Amino acid sequence: MVGSPPAFTYNAGPAPCPPLVRPIPASPLEVCLEAAKLGGEALLHWRDCFQAREKGPRDLVSQAELAAQEAIRDVLCKAFPDHDFLSEEDVAERRSKGQPPIPARRSECRWIVDPLDGTTNYVHRLPGYAVSIALQRGTEIELGVVFDPLTEERFVAERGKGAKLNGRPLKTSGCGRIGQALIAVSFSPHVTRDSPEIRRFTEVLLASQSVRRMGSAALNLCYVGAGRLDGYLATSVSIWDVAAGLLIASEAGGAVSALDGSPLDLERPELLAAASKPLLGDLAATVAKAA
Repeated sequence: MVGSPPAFTYNAGPAPCPPLVRPIPASPLEVCLEAAKLGGEALLHWRDCFQAREKGPRDLVSQAELAAQEAIRDVLCKAFPDHDFLSEEDVAERRSKGQPPIPARRSECRWIVDPLDGTTNYVHRLPGYAVSIALQRGTEIELGVVFDPLTEERFVAERGKGAKLNGRPLKTSGCGRIGQALIAVSFSPHVTRDSPEIRRFTEVLLASQSVRRMGSAALNLCYVGAGRLDGYLATSVSIWDVAAGLLIASEAGGAVSALDGSPLDLERPELLAAASKPLLGDLAATVAKAA
């Protein structure tokens, strides 16, 4: 009886290597959200134990601000080491050394950070402060995140994709007339009795439904986007105060401009923000009366 043929074994050689799996880089938005979260955690950690020091009258800065900045820097610069990093605290340090406050750009992309917008509120343990982070590509702000660590409200906008609050779409109030509008204003820490800021404030106070001075430029702009405020006037803010908030307000349907209604220069922001273009026109005309 013929036996069964021997089993045939095919020697294929070593098993092929599995395909190389590279980790998918985190998106700028994901990195920005993580940085803002850690910055906010640093602020909350330090809020009951910081030692405030004076930079000038009514202008306080704390160890918390420095801790938040470094937490944010660590996340952003590890993820995007080739990007520029501009933060309020770095600017203050450069000024103290007699250096140009804002370093020259090395990269098309720049992170613009205010680790604590609303410092005076924070120092006095008053609500109304936030972490503000924006990503600028060239001259355009592409991404903005403003995080309020007390309320855990996270305002987010990407250029052309709208604005959201904790994942829900944002929309301005649509208010079209200054007589019906609730307007926020900002003053410099060193405002004087005869300052143009006071004259502008007076005109807006008389023309609007009501006025608020709340202490955080970043949150004021987010509140315009969320419909909580109808407009905002600021003449003593810096790029790191407003870069993220301007995108959030705009992507929520708001209108922004310079004081006279012309296009805004982000590097030297003296700005108006409004829930609608008609209201922006009313606000510009009202401010012009102060001249």
